[in-house]
Amino acid sequence: MQAVELLLNDLVGLLWGEYVLIPLLSVVGIYLTLGLRLMPWRYLAYAVRLLSRPTKSRARGEISSFQALMTALSATIGTGNIAGVATALYFGGPGALFWMWVIALVGMATKYSEAVLAVKYRQVDRDGQYVGGPMYYIKNGLGVNWRWLASAFALFGMVAAFGIGNMVQSNSVADVLSSAYGIPPSVTGLVIAFIAGITIIGGVRRIADVASRLVPLMAISYLGAALAILLLKADLVPSAFTLIFDSAFNGHTATDGFLGASFWMAIRWGCARGIFSNEAGLGSAAIAHAAAKTNDPVHQGMVAMLGTFIDTIIMCTLTGLVLIVSGAWSSGEQGASMSAMAFLNVLGEPGRHIVTVGLAIFAFTTIIGWSYYGERCAAYLFSTGFIPYYRIAWITAIVMGAVFKLNLVWAFADLFNGLMALPNLVALLLLSPVIFSETRKFMSRR
Repeated sequence: MQAVELLLNDLVGLLWGEYVLIPLLSVVGIYLTLGLRLMPWRYLAYAVRLLSRPTKSRARGEISSFQALMTALSATIGTGNIAGVATALYFGGPGALFWMWVIALVGMATKYSEAVLAVKYRQVDRDGQYVGGPMYYIKNGLGVNWRWLASAFALFGMVAAFGIGNMVQSNSVADVLSSAYGIPPSVTGLVIAFIAGITIIGGVRRIADVASRLVPLMAISYLGAALAILLLKADLVPSAFTLIFDSAFNGHTATDGFLGASFWMAIRWGCARGIFSNEAGLGSAAIAHAAAKTNDPVHQGMVAMLGTFIDTIIMCTLTGLVLIVSGAWSSGEQGASMSAMAFLNVLGEPGRHIVTVGLAIFAFTTIIGWSYYGERCAAYLFSTGFIPYYRIAWITAIVMGAVFKLNLVWAFADLFNGLMALPNLVALLLLSPVIFSETRKFMSRR
């Protein structure tokens, strides 16, 4: 078993290293950004206004555009924003935050493109529901000769969901609640499994309803606490930005509990954790946006790109600044422990509770969001009749994840999470003329 784990870790290192996914995701993001003539940046305010527009009565789909965004955010806002940012700073230094911004800015075009294709090439399944995502825009957009690539994405997505979207999340919640409040992991696993089961049995509409309530509430609470810390440490904020920019291009020498990081380490960890957090390029969020009630692929694409902006430019930035101004980034702590220390140092016990409860709720919403992604991938491979069996396996995996050691699961999760991106990026490149054409049509109408 140890040999298998070592092999998986080597494959993960190769896939997420400097030669495969990070440069590929970056190049595709830059290509789409330039091909769209910077539209995701120029139309950011317009995209925000779209959220307040009422859903048209004749719009086809299952959930509102806002609910689709919240469902997608439920799967992305979580451990990546709290533990992921801390990990990036631990290995890459403060400069890693700058490269998280860079990968997010080009990732907005990637997320926009995924949603445009998801809505354009979605279809109605045998239960009468609108479904879509990379497997559908590969099959319907590229033709029958590319169905093997669509099936590959669905397989990778179905397996990755059990890792990154299920067992890893329940394990994180069980660990943090056990450390903070002494709650047995088995109890945590059973409670999460019960609540998640009630939620996912209602399908995408119930998942969207829960996500649209929980995600804004918890995000606002977490952001409010982070802003309070930055106001209390306002005199340190300008120097924090100076440190970020200097470290981004010059690296950072060892200091206190920080081991030091080179220029390349800042890029590697900033980009990797940024992608892990916002999932731009993986294709997962497109599955949620395909269910939106809309007849305009471009409008939904604009709503989708807000997810990357909110997740990384807002959430991750505030977390990173808190870690820097509090001094926690150089403490030697890692992951969620570093974030908890930062909030505890400034806000006292309430700060620690905010991180603990926030991580638990964010992880729960990730579980219900990814349950929809996973079951749609399973339905593509095996038909909708397989969904009840998939849900049973999903609920069982939540309990298992809470009580078992997950070193091997982490390795599988990272590997298949990365493998999801490869078919999706191929499709985005091959279908980029369609993306640009749809966008030009929208611009001409305006």
